[in-house]
Amino acid sequence: MTAVMPSLTLVKRIKAPPATVFAAWTRPAMIARWFGPHHTKVEQAEIEAREGGRFLIRLVEENGERHGVGGTYTVFEPERRLVFTWAWVSMPERESRVTVEFRPIPDGTEVTLTHDRFADPETATRHRRGWTESLERLEALHASA
Repeated sequence: MTAVMPSLTLVKRIKAPPATVFAAWTRPAMIARWFGPHHTKVEQAEIEAREGGRFLIRLVEENGERHGVGGTYTVFEPERRLVFTWAWVSMPERESRVTVEFRPIPDGTEVTLTHDRFADPETATRHRRGWTESLERLEALHASA
């Protein structure tokens, strides 16, 4: 019997059109403005914005601790959907998958983020907190737009 790997799904409404929200996920200068939990900032973002392209994002916490995460885009559909692998630089063997869907709604974009293939429930719980805070920051970035 195959064990079910933990996953998480979050939905957030962003007051910006899909093209703008998609760009926030795929342009380094935009990623730097919102990506990561509240206590972090993006130190570096490298993105090959295409299917098969790679990304690397380096974060620094308020206490100076640094983390890097990277992966490969397996699906790249502008303004519609991104699917990419996800692995922390410190644990490349623990690769998971992220799917981000962008749906136009009357006042902007509904973003549905699904992160699956976690190794264990604790990792899923930590990522839920991180993604929740990241999406809050993305929402705040576009709140006054």
